[in-house]
Order: sequence, then structure tokens, then C-alpha cells
Amino acid sequence: MAISKLSLVSLLALSTIAFQLPAAAQISNSACEQTKGCEDIKKPEPQKRRVAYPQPRIQIALLLDTSNSMDGLIDQAKTQLWTLVNELGEGKKSGQSPIIEIALYEYGNDNISISKGYVRQVVSLTTDLDDVSEKLFGLRTDGGQEYAGQVIMTSLDELEWSKNPNDMKLIIIAGNEEFTQGPVSYESACARAKRGGIIIDTIHCGSEQTGIDGKWRAGAECAGGIYMTIDQDEKYVHIPSPYDDDIIRLNKELNGTYIGYGAQGLIAKERQEVQDSNAQSMSTGVSLKRAKSKASASYRNESWDLVDAYKMDKDKVMAMEETELPEELKGKTPIERAAFIEAKQAERAALQTEIKDLSQKQAAHIAGKRKEMSETKTLDNVMVSAVRKQAAGSGYKFK
Repeated sequence: MAISKLSLVSLLALSTIAFQLPAAAQISNSACEQTKGCEDIKKPEPQKRRVAYPQPRIQIALLLDTSNSMDGLIDQAKTQLWTLVNELGEGKKSGQSPIIEIALYEYGNDNISISKGYVRQVVSLTTDLDDVSEKLFGLRTDGGQEYAGQVIMTSLDELEWSKNPNDMKLIIIAGNEEFTQGPVSYESACARAKRGGIIIDTIHCGSEQTGIDGKWRAGAECAGGIYMTIDQDEKYVHIPSPYDDDIIRLNKELNGTYIGYGAQGLIAKERQEVQDSNAQSMSTGVSLKRAKSKASASYRNESWDLVDAYKMDKDKVMAMEETELPEELKGKTPIERAAFIEAKQAERAALQTEIKDLSQKQAAHIAGKRKEMSETKTLDNVMVSAVRKQAAGSGYKFK
């Protein structure tokens, strides 16, 4: 029977491969018979490849209604920013802590141009949590039209969302008017988010049924998110513990380990201290949560702090021009510069460890007290627990 051209080519290819195989793989039947059996011939074990996982990323865009009636919502956001960061920062994916990036938008405010749909980007996605805090404390409410669909679509268009499907991407939108207002339908915005792997959680400031009627639940469900309701006028209640004063003292000492560099160094360091004061102005509890965040890997300031920058890229820091350096390091040799930074690094690590340990004791102390109190519908009781649940569903493991 004639052999087709395709079959002939296949046979030639197979014979070529066989000729190139190592001698150990070309054992004839007779060779097999002279051994204990072909089944005993050990094949080389494949090398185990070490998979290098990129550091996981959690991106969250907070879209807050800043119309007239939303002062309570803004106050709760100021209070619970650090709770959110702490909860997510405790998770690990593939054994790694996440990089947390937060963006902030306001909508529904008359001070924003109608041509932009009463929507304004306050902060783009950033790891600079002090910047987010500063901008939160700068928000002011005023009357306006609340276009939920438009603010969602704007955040999808403007922000640099990760293309990595393993990263967690989340929009959290909070408000009290109907979700259907404005020229952009929430359905089209949600569909767009879903295509990009971005979840939408909705928080209605009011009763559950009113939110459902106003399509807030539908807005969450269409993009795989969670619908929540809060009482925006509920105040956060701090429960004192024996560890509070020590944590606050250590937090002040921690600031001394931050060394500003470059044009923004002094400004950013001042902002760090101002945000400590802002947190304390809300309550001691908020100040403690901020201190805990500052002791975690989520608090990154390599853009202005020499110690964090040295940790990220030692060579870059050592190559800095003297004009970029703080006064403490001007005129120092490279060895003296490295010694100074490494001493601050060690001091910071020790302080952060102390804060973490005391924060654990403080949390354990108040846990029982919290159970005795009636559970309130505030951001920490709904948003934070919901986002943590979603992070667990994205592969994060929590203690």
C-alpha cells in the first residue's frame, strides 16, 4: 500500500527524533532482556520549577457621595480608612502580603462642574495612605445630583486598573439617592466593570428596602459585588484599653525614623504628622488603628522617605545627588550614609514590632466588650467585613 506524503514526512520526523535521543532512551529489546526488565529503568525525574509569584495587589476605588446630607458618611470614611487597610493587610496570597492601592472619588457635589457629571477624582490609585487620609479630611459636602453610573464609569476610564487577573480590583460606592440617576446607566457601567474583572460593592445610606427599590442591590449584583446598608449618622464608639497610651507614644517615636528626601520630603513628613492629629481628632480608637497601619507592610513611603526608598532600591539611594539628601546626610561618605539609614531601619523595625504586639493585646482586650454592645450598621461593621470576605474568595488567607 502506498505511503502518503504526510505519512512519509511523519515517519522521517520520528526517525530523526529517535536518532537524537540519548543512548539511555534507545534501549533495544535485547538490552531490556539482559536487564531486570524495562519497567525498572529509571527515567530522569523532571526538575521542580520554582514559581515566582508577583506580589499580589488589591486595588480599591472609594466613590463617596458628598451631597448635602452626607456628612455622616464622610466622617465614617475618615474613621474606617485605617480599619480597612489593617484588615486587608493581614491577608496573605501565595505567602505574600498585598500591595494595597486606594483611589478616592467624590460625586453629587454642586462645587463640581455639571459638564463632568458632578464627579471629581480626588486621588488616583496610590499606596500613599497619608495622601488618601489628607484628601478625605478635605472633603466638604454640598448639594448636587448623584450620578452613580457616571462616577463608576469615570473611575473605570481614568484609573490604571491592573491587567493581572489574580489581582483583586474593587469599586465601593456609597450614597443615598437612587442608583439610576444620570446620563450613564448603572447597567452599562457594571457591565464594563465586569469585563475588566472589577467587583462593585454598593453601600446605601438608609433603609435596606429603600436601597433595594433604588437599585443599589441591583448595582452590586450585576458586577458580582455585595449590597450593604449603613446608618451614616451612627458614631464610632471607642473602648479604652490599658495599651492605648503606649501605642500612641510608640507611634510618635515611629515618626522619628522617617527621613524625608527630595523636593517632597519635608512636605510629606509634615503631612504624616498632620494625619496623626486628624486621626486623634476623630477618636483615640482611630488613632490606634492608624498606628497599627503604620506598623504594617501596607504603609509604604518610598517616594519621600529615605528608609523605605533604601529598602526598595539601595543602589538608587546611594547614587542620589547631595542636593536630594536631607541635612543629616549631606557631606557624609557612602559608608556613613548607609550606616545612618540602616540604623533608622533597625529602629523602625523594633518600634513596629512593639506596636504590632500591643495592638494584638488591645484587640483581644476590647473583643469581649464589643460582643456585649449591640452591633451597629457602620462602615467597619459592613464594608470592612464584606471586603475581607471577598479577599478570602480571591485566594487571601487570614489568621
